[in-house]
Amino acid sequence: MSDTIIILTEEPLTALDVVNITELYDPEDDVALELLVPADTRRNLFVDVIDQLTMLDLPGALREFREKPDAETVAKEAGDILAISLAALEAGGVKATGTVAEGDAVASLVARVTEAGARQAVVITRPHAVADTFRQDWAHQAQRKLGLPVLHLYSDSGFIGDS
Repeated sequence: MSDTIIILTEEPLTALDVVNITELYDPEDDVALELLVPADTRRNLFVDVIDQLTMLDLPGALREFREKPDAETVAKEAGDILAISLAALEAGGVKATGTVAEGDAVASLVARVTEAGARQAVVITRPHAVADTFRQDWAHQAQRKLGLPVLHLYSDSGFIGDS
């Protein structure tokens, strides 16, 4: 029986993300990777603007004030992120399955990890200065609910979040 690693991502996985993921296990291990992409990230406007400003991304901060997309657009974007991520994993020689998670991202991750009896949970996000600083990021939330370590990787980098 294979071990399962559940990966929650808000960003399309890149080649570097695939390398970081494959370094979590030995090539000989029987591991099943499962991606979760949340359809609704439920972010706080104020926190998002602060995050963008801390990254010196003024255009990004201004984009936060745009009208938020409707549910259909958000679901399509999540499906696109899932397809791109699965293609990146396949290009890296990794087999994985994936779904778009409805509802709360952390609750979906916790439910899937529990249901699958996963050996590990991984959260891949872009940096979120406020949430990361105050340990309110998805990885910390999931870790508190699961009672086991959750690896937090920053998208397209070798950096590990503090969880």
